[in-house]
Amino acid sequence: MAPKILITGASGNIGSTLVKILREQGIPFRAMVRSLSEDIPEAIQGDFNDPASIPNALQGIEKAFLLTNSSEQSEKQQITFVQQAKKAGVKHIVKLSQWAADKNSPVRFLRYHAAVEDKIKESGMTYTFLRPNLFMQGLLGFKEPIKQGKFFAAVGNARISAVDIRDIADVAAVALTQPGHENKTYNLTGPEAITHYQMAEELSKALDKQIIFIDVPPAAMRDALSQVHFPEWQADGLIEDYAHYAREEAASIESGVKDATGKPPRSFKDFVKDYAPAFA
Repeated sequence: MAPKILITGASGNIGSTLVKILREQGIPFRAMVRSLSEDIPEAIQGDFNDPASIPNALQGIEKAFLLTNSSEQSEKQQITFVQQAKKAGVKHIVKLSQWAADKNSPVRFLRYHAAVEDKIKESGMTYTFLRPNLFMQGLLGFKEPIKQGKFFAAVGNARISAVDIRDIADVAAVALTQPGHENKTYNLTGPEAITHYQMAEELSKALDKQIIFIDVPPAAMRDALSQVHFPEWQADGLIEDYAHYAREEAASIESGVKDATGKPPRSFKDFVKDYAPAFA
């Protein structure tokens, strides 16, 4: 059977988890990637920066999962994809957006996601918007300092209802393969709102050694990102993101994961237990 689902961002954390779920369920799909690889036999070549390469990937597709890296080009890339999908006869787009997406937000990531959401609505295609909060797996970016017993961020004592990316992928899989999710927006959070200090406590228990969280000023976090050659636009966006978290604007607990999948979301304790070897 020819695949009617297209996955973009298939080589990233969420995309690869979604690909795994679809394979396990025996659901045919196609994955649009810039470079073909043996790791993704379902791959077809397509590049967000080359609009002429996209129609071939979209041929015969009815539902598409839209995900790009967050960069200065993201808004343009995603809007171009939406336009191409409309022309190709795609009926439904499942877009990975972000918690609190808003055209008037001080956070650049939230502004561009809102702009793309609007373009999808204007297109007339049906949609499902997934708006996850902070990814629990984002801590893997701090795994080296955590191995040394500490990690840091400019977030203070703010509570955040962080979500496991496996739950995001579960919701995406349901929206792509089952009816009833048309024109819905799912706010995706974990089952509790916790501080980074509490995250450190859970890591300490799971690893059986003391892990300390250190709150730092935004300028110090920005300097650290520069030192590891983080792209400037993304680094500034992350600082805006963490200021948003620090204002406790990401503390509410939402039912999106259960509404979509019928299952409760994974807790931070679940995440730490499953990923402990990465931090050891």
